[in-house]
Amino acid sequence: MDTRSNTTIVYKVTGMSCGHCEKAISEEVGALAGVTSVTASAKDGLVTVDAATALDEESVRAAIDEAGYELVGQA
Repeated sequence: MDTRSNTTIVYKVTGMSCGHCEKAISEEVGALAGVTSVTASAKDGLVTVDAATALDEESVRAAIDEAGYELVGQA
């Protein structure tokens, strides 16, 4: 029996303006341990992260910063 719980968190991110921005964030956040999918929306300024376990927000912040954008907080 699989007892893992999936977590979905939506983050507000500033600085995204195009598909390249979405891809850069998706790649950086998607590389974090436990992340199963990432959907970034430049139009909405939101990044939706699905993970197998709870994520450390500072790790997510660092990944978004590495991509060149700023995590405002959870949406």
